[in-house]
Amino acid sequence: MNFALTEEQEMIKQAARDFARTELLPGVIERDETQQFPFEQVKKMGELGFMGMMVDPEYGGSGLDTLSYVLTMEELSKIDASSSVIVSVNNSLVCWGLETFGSQEQKEKYLKKLATGEIIGAFCLSEPEAGSDATSQKTTAIDKGDHYVLNGTKNWITNGNSASVYLVIAQTDIDKGYKGINALIVEKDMPGFEIGPKENKLGIRGSDTHSLLFNDVKVPKENRIGDDGFGFKFAMKTLAGGRIGIAAQALGIAAGAYELAKKYSKERRAFGTEISNHQAIAFKLADMHTQIQAARLLVYKAASDKDQGNDYDISGAMAKLYASQVAMETTVEAVQIFGGNGFVKDYHVERMMRDAKITQIYEGTSEIQKIVISRNILKN
Repeated sequence: MNFALTEEQEMIKQAARDFARTELLPGVIERDETQQFPFEQVKKMGELGFMGMMVDPEYGGSGLDTLSYVLTMEELSKIDASSSVIVSVNNSLVCWGLETFGSQEQKEKYLKKLATGEIIGAFCLSEPEAGSDATSQKTTAIDKGDHYVLNGTKNWITNGNSASVYLVIAQTDIDKGYKGINALIVEKDMPGFEIGPKENKLGIRGSDTHSLLFNDVKVPKENRIGDDGFGFKFAMKTLAGGRIGIAAQALGIAAGAYELAKKYSKERRAFGTEISNHQAIAFKLADMHTQIQAARLLVYKAASDKDQGNDYDISGAMAKLYASQVAMETTVEAVQIFGGNGFVKDYHVERMMRDAKITQIYEGTSEIQKIVISRNILKN
């Protein structure tokens, strides 16, 4: 086993770290408070190749491996999880799905612009009654010969208003159950497509989350991804990779909070010495460091499995389950180490604590990850 990063991976990690500190850190608190989407920052991330990291250069991507993408996600998330989730959705859920399962025409028309960050995408699976139970799709796509007529509502869609391209999962044949579900590419300006109100969220407030409404939206047949009935399988395969991105986000949130807490503990004095010299604080830091390192190994292992063509369902689920747990526990402890200052927005850790919670919920709740893990270990 070789745990060393390549020279290229080290350079990518450093580039992402430098960008996060110089471009994302300024204004991150204000963007959180005002729920301001980071338009300028996303544009610059596109120019740096962060929006299509794993896409083949033929389609405008960076052609990098999953581990390089994970390293970038970790560094961006240390500073601004709102920006990193935009990167995650565009890379893991939209670009990867289109490149892996889309037609040549779909790649030419959509993937090139998505990979360069010229436009960004959204992945639309969740509904008011279909969150963890992805088979219960109420949004319908009725086959009309050369097109589908799309009706329904999608909830909690990241990049909901800022996206230009939406991958929508919808039911075409209810009698076939999940085998009657399709994935359609919907453009923002298609008649009958409406953006609902922006959600007022606990965390990742800089990213825009909306409900989407489809009222007799006419979607050309050539916008279907894969064969008829492939939609559910498409969604599950795409989400399996998306979990790795969110695991990396959770890891980054935890690592960022830990770095701030460690620095603060060496500056803050109590009872005549720096608080890092008190065992109560030192032991907290020891636990945080150990848990983050364990989470990092799980995340990197999942990325490595994906890069090597191995099955990454269970490794991705374990990485997301544990990294999100570590993110939540670490950020809570970081606030505790900061004491009263930790409860104040100026010190960042309270925002990180709020951001951490969603990593246990989206792209499969922790409970869903346990289902995936348990099914895998019990079938062998």
